[in-house]
Amino acid sequence: MSVLVWVGVALLGGLGALARFGLTLLVADRLHPHLPLGTMAVNVSGAFLLGLLAGASVDGDARLLFGVGLLGAYTTFSTWMVETQRIDKAGKRRIAILNIVLSVAFGLAAAALGRWLGGEL
Repeated sequence: MSVLVWVGVALLGGLGALARFGLTLLVADRLHPHLPLGTMAVNVSGAFLLGLLAGASVDGDARLLFGVGLLGAYTTFSTWMVETQRIDKAGKRRIAILNIVLSVAFGLAAAALGRWLGGEL
């Protein structure tokens, strides 16, 4: 793997993190005061985009650049887990469970749709 790929992954990772930050701020708390919809929007859209890459059989350096760099920094499993624990500790267990169920269901559906669409390209 070349140094250029490493640099590209780092640069696209920075771009992915900025995109995540922007989308989270745009969506956060606009529709539901306790459900972290910003994080959900990021993770579901990231699952769709990664599915699109996988469905289109993008391999090699492009897969590393976009799958690991851009989308790896864009999506956030750890924030999802910490937010879910925060909701539960605040006494809103049903909302915490809803966050898990919706994130997994929408994420799987988005990845499957992306994979299917990617295969059609």
